[in-house]
Amino acid sequence: MKTLLKKLTAIALAGAVALFAAACGERQKPGANLLGKEEEPIKVVNLFSPMEKTDPDAENVARSATDATVLLAEEKLGVTLAYITYTAEDYQDKTYDDVALDRARNDMDDLYLLNSDVILALGEEGKLEDLSGLESAQNLRDIIRVANTVDGKLVAIPQEVVAYGLFVNKDMFKAAGLELPETPEEFLECCRVFKEEQGVETPVGANRWWLETFVLAQAYADLYNGGNTEAEIAALNSGEAKYSDYMRPGFAFLQEMIDKGYIDAEKALVSEAIEAEGPDFLAGKTPIVMAYWGAANTETAYGAPGFEMEVIGFPSSRGQMPVIPMTGFGVGINAAHKEDAMAALDVMLSDEALQVYSETNRVISPSKNIEVECVPALRPLNDRIQENVYVLGSNASMKVEQWGNTCLIVRDLLAGATVDECMEKFDKLQADSLG
Repeated sequence: MKTLLKKLTAIALAGAVALFAAACGERQKPGANLLGKEEEPIKVVNLFSPMEKTDPDAENVARSATDATVLLAEEKLGVTLAYITYTAEDYQDKTYDDVALDRARNDMDDLYLLNSDVILALGEEGKLEDLSGLESAQNLRDIIRVANTVDGKLVAIPQEVVAYGLFVNKDMFKAAGLELPETPEEFLECCRVFKEEQGVETPVGANRWWLETFVLAQAYADLYNGGNTEAEIAALNSGEAKYSDYMRPGFAFLQEMIDKGYIDAEKALVSEAIEAEGPDFLAGKTPIVMAYWGAANTETAYGAPGFEMEVIGFPSSRGQMPVIPMTGFGVGINAAHKEDAMAALDVMLSDEALQVYSETNRVISPSKNIEVECVPALRPLNDRIQENVYVLGSNASMKVEQWGNTCLIVRDLLAGATVDECMEKFDKLQADSLG
């Protein structure tokens, strides 16, 4: 999501300039009544988001999809959504999550587009409004409610179900005589063949954000697909079971990939998503990268490769496993324009708006009433999700937040920490959650 979500500013600014110019033109007409009739005050809802609107002419499908729902809300309600944006330039800057937490804790905006770890933190702090009463919330898939309900309150709702998978260059796999991997062992063998027999320097293109997907797929394949989910989560929350026991195989797997040169740990540690590994993948130098669903739909990412691409799940004991973290829009509990923000969000998440969003962006809708045909490259991933085979990368019912914490501890591994040291961090997080 960190790269999926971009900034939206210049179109709104250009629109404001145009309106201002038009207003000035009206005032300069000879004989114009300068007093005129009293106009109603403009209703503004402030939206904090990392979506990009700086280049109105850029081909950005995800941005266009969101714009369409925003415009629908503005037209129906007579409000204006004002974008406040932030995007980190590199690994040395504050992350979007850091800034979002600070702004929400200080009640600086009305609507926030949030990642899963921030949703959980703000939900536990009571900083987000309960959205379960919205009309649009009645149409949500169960997976959305499970992942975004904190202390009994539905605190965030996304416009799409963000699924992560492995993007593979099938042409390179065929040339190497390889089948697409299902298990961790098969995946490592594919990497060995690419590096030792095919001369591929680094078989897996990685960045500082998304390597946790490998860990989560292996850690929770059985928990979410073994028919005993609630009991296993209850055991983790009570301390009867240890998060580190679930996590250890995935971290050991990553460490083996690092040790064998299948991942460039130093480069990944300071690399932004897609920007670092994308060029080599598109050039046919790297056979495997990891990314979110929407990256297969837009030419600004992997939507137009010059080879046959397929998106599959991550290797696990249960085969190819999609990983689904939750993002979502939340409304500040003390928002200055809370009523208008709730109304605008209700329109943006209505089936009417989500149908447009999903068809434009070709994504899985959070509404159980909307189904959209995906691009051919995504069908293997989509088939698993439709079979209800997936791992939640974030789940508000777990006392230890998963997506953000795992990402940070994976970075420690990239920086040289041992697997045991990483497991100690999970043990401490669990101990802290138990008080």
